[in-house]
Amino acid sequence: MVNTAEFIERLQKVLDYYGLSASAFADKIQVNRASISHLMSGRNKPSLDFVLKILDTFPEVELYWLLNGQGTFPKKPDSVEETSGTLFSNPAPPRENPEVPIAKVDVEPEVSTKQEDPIKSAQKKNIEKIIIFYTDGTFKTFIES
Repeated sequence: MVNTAEFIERLQKVLDYYGLSASAFADKIQVNRASISHLMSGRNKPSLDFVLKILDTFPEVELYWLLNGQGTFPKKPDSVEETSGTLFSNPAPPRENPEVPIAKVDVEPEVSTKQEDPIKSAQKKNIEKIIIFYTDGTFKTFIES
């Protein structure tokens, strides 16, 4: 469980580190200024959305440090896992496989003597309803009249 008083102290350290006022910080992480004010006064507890916006905007802030005080701030550069390389770091040496002979296989194409009637598959069907879904979650229905 997050101790709100300690969370506020850590949040104040973040503000001091970046030299931001509470209102500038709110603008930077795109939340209402009242949200910061209520949080800093202890009236409200931090929401998940609020914490995630801080982590997205300020990559130097560690999640566990912000929530529980565990870890460091700002994030140390050596805290990044060294095992996760980049796309081009330390490429693996090429494998030396002996050439495998490729056997040629003669495959005869299968000829079908059965022909389907193209007209039969295109039976006349009537459209009953069309539904269009939009990216904002709305939709429109068209019904045959």
